[in-house]
Amino acid sequence: MLLGFISLLLTVLQKPIAKICIPKGAAETFLPCQSLTTDDEEEEPKCEQQGKKSLMSRAGVQQLQLLIFALAFFHILSCFLTFSLGTLKMRRWKFWEAETRTLDYQFSHDPRRFHLIHQTSFGKRHLNFWSEHRFLRLPVCFLRQFYGSVYKVDYFTLRHGFIMAHFAEGAEFDFHKYIRRALDKDFKVVVGISPWIWTFSVLFIFLNAYVFHSTYWLPFIPLAMLLVVGTKLQGIITKMCLDSNYKSSVVRGNLVVRPDDQFFWFAKPKLLLHLMHFILFQNSFQLAFFTWTTYKYGLNSCFHRKTVDIVTRIVMGVLVHFLCGYVTLPLYALVTQMGTKIKNSVFTDGMISGLRRWQAKAKRKLAKRKNNLLAHNSLDISPSSFDAINNSLSLDISPSFRTLDGTSSN
Repeated sequence: MLLGFISLLLTVLQKPIAKICIPKGAAETFLPCQSLTTDDEEEEPKCEQQGKKSLMSRAGVQQLQLLIFALAFFHILSCFLTFSLGTLKMRRWKFWEAETRTLDYQFSHDPRRFHLIHQTSFGKRHLNFWSEHRFLRLPVCFLRQFYGSVYKVDYFTLRHGFIMAHFAEGAEFDFHKYIRRALDKDFKVVVGISPWIWTFSVLFIFLNAYVFHSTYWLPFIPLAMLLVVGTKLQGIITKMCLDSNYKSSVVRGNLVVRPDDQFFWFAKPKLLLHLMHFILFQNSFQLAFFTWTTYKYGLNSCFHRKTVDIVTRIVMGVLVHFLCGYVTLPLYALVTQMGTKIKNSVFTDGMISGLRRWQAKAKRKLAKRKNNLLAHNSLDISPSSFDAINNSLSLDISPSFRTLDGTSSN
């Protein structure tokens, strides 16, 4: 939506932009190449008479529109492939969820049994000599994201902690379907492009200038950010285990972890969604920019000085999408459910529409009842009695109605 608006705006403002004149010295700064000339660029007569250059020629505006279309295509394609890969990895969770309803699972997780936390499967995985020390825990969490990503014991423990925090003990709840609904809503956010992300993209275009030597570090930014996010997600699981161990070293039945926003950066679980959004978009931008420069100037242009530059951009782009979809996305989908507040994805679309219809019907009935009371007491009514009627019929006292009218945080 935003990219389409920007493209339309560039089409309308094509001539006015070309008539903006800037000094030649300013026009020759922040160029991607030391010398880049094209045959299809024509300078505006107005700027030539002043001894200046256009801020952007008409041909340049058209090429910028092509870059925007390439960016939109790669972003949608990369989001689809990444979430498809993550969904494929999470298919096993459906079988794990079904296992929680078997007799073997219920027997092995008998709530009448007492266990030492460090003797549970979850405790053996996360309570080690390195768990208490941050500088030892971070390297272990960094390496753990590359093998296994999400273990069955992690899924079972976080699922149990989620249910115990938001539902009654022993409640039947399909945690896997809830995660899928939450991930579908997150996909709608990631596939879009917010203004702040577009601002960073413009900044990255300027950083492609040859004076910054961006070829050696710019393609690695999405990968570095992705590895940091994956390390943080693994660390959150370990911290939840440590938190439970601090409170009591003995548990009855299943180990219960406590969902809390404090485990996340700045106590905001949704910040991880924005980081994932930024990583995918910037990686798509790198691939789109590479495709556009190859189409416009060829592989032998100054945009691709060496063969290693071409290989680096392609390998980094593919690697980031694979790691994001197959490693980090499943971790994100599971761990971000462990915030303090439950997401509104706990309700299916059918339940939400049904509750909203019931809410609207209840409002109409209360409004009708209120009008009848006002008509009955219109001859003799005091301000205090009018306020009492208003307060008794107000829907604002019900948290349920406020939740349905707006979206909950996280």
